[in-house]
Amino acid sequence: QVQLVESGGGSVQAGGSLRLSCVGSGYTYSSYSMGWFRQAPGKEREGVAAIYTGAGKTDYADSVKGRFTISQDNAKNTLYLQMNSLKPEDTAVYYCAAVEGLLYRLLQAERYKYWGQGTQVTVSS
Repeated sequence: QVQLVESGGGSVQAGGSLRLSCVGSGYTYSSYSMGWFRQAPGKEREGVAAIYTGAGKTDYADSVKGRFTISQDNAKNTLYLQMNSLKPEDTAVYYCAAVEGLLYRLLQAERYKYWGQGTQVTVSS
C-alpha cells in the first residue's frame, strides 16, 4: 500500500515562494503517475501539476504555468512542488497523489489511487 505524506505548507505573502514535499513509501511498481492537487473552500479539487516518474513527462494547469515546478528525487522517494510568485488565489489545501503507471491525462484527479493528508497553503495580499 502506497502511503504519501506532504509537508512544506504555510502562510506567505503574495509574490513569495514555498516548496511542498511529498514523501512516499510502499511503492511496488517501477513507475507512477504522481501529482499535486489543490482544493480551496467551496471549490472543486483541481489538478495543479503532475509527473510520470518513468519518463519525466509533466503537465501543469494553465493557472500555474511558469510559476510552479514539479520535480522528483527518486533516491529519497520524494515529490516536490516549487511554487514561486504566489498569488492569493493559490490559497488551498494541497494534496499529493499517486497511481501505478502512466495516465493519459496526468491532471485527472479521479484516476489517482493514493492520496496524502494535505497541507495548507495560505497566500495573503
